[in-house]
Amino acid sequence: MQHLDDKLDNALKRLESSSGFNKARFQNAVLEISKRVLMEEEGLERLYSLAPRLDRAGLFQGTDWDNPTILLPNLVKATLESSNQTTIVLEILSQLRLLAIANNCFIKPGIPAEQAKHFITQVMALNLSFIFGPSDEALRESLGNLSEPINRLFHFHLKKIGFEDILGSLIDEIWRILAQRPVLVDSVKSMITQIAIALTREGSTLGEAGLGADRLVSALFGPTQGCQDDPGIAIYQERLASMDDGSLQQEAYGFARSMHDVGLVSDYHIIYLTWLAEQDRLNLIPDALGLSSTGLDVFRSYQDLIKKLIQEALYPQTAQSAYGLALLLERGILYAETMAPSLWRQIGLELSNQSEELLRARFGSELPPRVFLLGATLSILGQPLGIGQGNNPTCQSARAISMWSYSEPDYLLFLIAQVASTDSISMHFEGKKIVSSQLPDGLISANILDTGAVSILLVPHLDRIYNEMGRMCVARQEDPHKWINPEFHGWWVGREFLIAVDITTGLLKDYDQFLQRFYSSYHPLYNGNQPIIHPQPAGLAVTDSNGQFVGWHAITLIRVAFDQKGVMRIYFYNPNNDSGQNWGLGVVVSTQGFGERFGEASLPFEQMLSRIYIFHDENTGTHKAQIPQKEIEKVKEMATASWAIGRVWQEA
Repeated sequence: MQHLDDKLDNALKRLESSSGFNKARFQNAVLEISKRVLMEEEGLERLYSLAPRLDRAGLFQGTDWDNPTILLPNLVKATLESSNQTTIVLEILSQLRLLAIANNCFIKPGIPAEQAKHFITQVMALNLSFIFGPSDEALRESLGNLSEPINRLFHFHLKKIGFEDILGSLIDEIWRILAQRPVLVDSVKSMITQIAIALTREGSTLGEAGLGADRLVSALFGPTQGCQDDPGIAIYQERLASMDDGSLQQEAYGFARSMHDVGLVSDYHIIYLTWLAEQDRLNLIPDALGLSSTGLDVFRSYQDLIKKLIQEALYPQTAQSAYGLALLLERGILYAETMAPSLWRQIGLELSNQSEELLRARFGSELPPRVFLLGATLSILGQPLGIGQGNNPTCQSARAISMWSYSEPDYLLFLIAQVASTDSISMHFEGKKIVSSQLPDGLISANILDTGAVSILLVPHLDRIYNEMGRMCVARQEDPHKWINPEFHGWWVGREFLIAVDITTGLLKDYDQFLQRFYSSYHPLYNGNQPIIHPQPAGLAVTDSNGQFVGWHAITLIRVAFDQKGVMRIYFYNPNNDSGQNWGLGVVVSTQGFGERFGEASLPFEQMLSRIYIFHDENTGTHKAQIPQKEIEKVKEMATASWAIGRVWQEA
């Protein structure tokens, strides 16, 4: 081991002294020796202690691991199963670096310890199988001599963090995510599957954490009496055929209770719904979907359409769409006379070759691409606040899809039909027609594969149009959102536009007036108790957990109301995939526990306003309320201590 240590030390010295241009030449030598060190029993501990030095020497420079803040836990499994052993070694060293950060052995700007620990926790959750070694001979063969080091890596994580802590944190994390009711739950389902395997192998040694996982596992693998032993789809179908009316009714109640309680749909639930549709037992479908009187009335009014949607869109591969269908009915949007014809059009939609290729690249060929698109459409219509932007800089487009689903769902269906069949969408900006297929790429230059089917097809075109609108506003010398947001999103966006900064200097301008206007526009105690009728776009100055400015971000203001403790809160939609964020200096976004509805995030009014830098309003002549100066000063102090620090106040 000493001989390897000396060789690694010498290789590191050469890497440290090399220029940026020559880094790649010396990185390979370090990686090759590191691979040999990993084969040793104490190799992980040695490389863990060297993690800060490896990072500072530039080992990750020019690689996909260079910036740890953009790494995705769900990609780790594929990387560790790669046939490229150099890639595997880089992944292991990157994880050791993050583990060192998580344990406060290494400070790296931009990634605090809690974020690093969160990453390691998610990696563990998605790859619990590695704790027990490769699960099949093929994987063991492909990993070769790195099989044992990978196995040791996860045991090393356990040693440094602890399994029960990981499992407990993981279960809490799953419930926190599910409380937001995201449309995409693939990663959550994968986590729960790994937990189920771990519980089976570890049994009662997991203690209370193991007991807490049972509810999640049963929601996916045995939510009802008829499938609680997870018999498999074929056997469950046989059981359905032999059940009496009472048993079928209990199955309906059990599925609905589990789906609405946890927010996940079991494959068995889909088998049950499609069996009911095939057998014309439609009277049980409302109970199986957990519908209230509103949803039941909608179901009875559009029974043929609902039956067709179940038959065309619901498969085990699209199971989560059943939750979207239930919430779609609960919203009552089918009462709008344009919605049923739009959904019938969607059912019969013929996709273009390009659309089919894009969807196959993401979902495979097991089902026709139109099935995934129809299922995703149901999810988005039922869960307007569950849409996420994925790992893409497209918050504007994700927000637009959410707003259309919320306020003008028939227009969203029109856009989906347009892009799916013609590979293009058309919009107008101040009377000028804009055609997406005639525009250059926007921020998205490649296919997006980490979002739902609707976003995969629609977002690249929305992105192009949004950017084109921006180009058309370049000469106006003002923030382009002033004109883009109303044209892009819809007629309900307020035509009055307020911004807290001067766009030429980046300095705060007329900030007191900005804050007073927001109070008199949105605070119920100062605006005549007027609610937000249509969700309004707004812009955030996002800060990290240290309160330092990160960048600008698009959100939607949903409503303003007192929480159960009498605190006035702003409830909003964040297109980021996880709304529960720490923005520093005591500003921690909540997603549950303070009156949030599914998909909403919230903050006390003053805290939220301290991070808002643009908003829209209607000039209705009601802005006459006198806002106490102490309220303005409180918000101003929070802003100038965070994103506005160093920005000079300018008087009007």
